[in-house]
Amino acid sequence: AELGKGSFKYAWVLDKLKAERERGITIDIALWKFETPKYYVTVIDAPGHRDFIKNMITGT
Repeated sequence: AELGKGSFKYAWVLDKLKAERERGITIDIALWKFETPKYYVTVIDAPGHRDFIKNMITGT
């Protein structure tokens, strides 16, 4: 994995925009909900790149 990209394989699953996958960064917030027999789980992928912090704040 590239330095700083070790966990990107998990974010890639939620990244829907072509630009997100091509650039390897999250641009818009995404979430995925599922449940197990014991728990309700929500996975949230929020932008961390400084150019897209506004997307994260307005998406919450």
